[in-house]
Amino acid sequence: MAINKSIIEGNWNQFRGEVLSQWGKLTDDDVDQAKGDVTKLIGRLQELYGYERDEAEKKIQSLEGNLGKK
Repeated sequence: MAINKSIIEGNWNQFRGEVLSQWGKLTDDDVDQAKGDVTKLIGRLQELYGYERDEAEKKIQSLEGNLGKK
């Protein structure tokens, strides 16, 4: 399953909060700079947490799946 960028962009404020909760090393500035750009967010997760790209994508997909469940 691929990341659905339109879902993330459309629910960015909610997703932003989930991202900040999940990854404490990310700052508000990190997330604000991504502004819904999943590629930028993946890159930052790779830098801060040492994730491989596919691992970061899977973690974002997991959060994406939770958007409609709250």
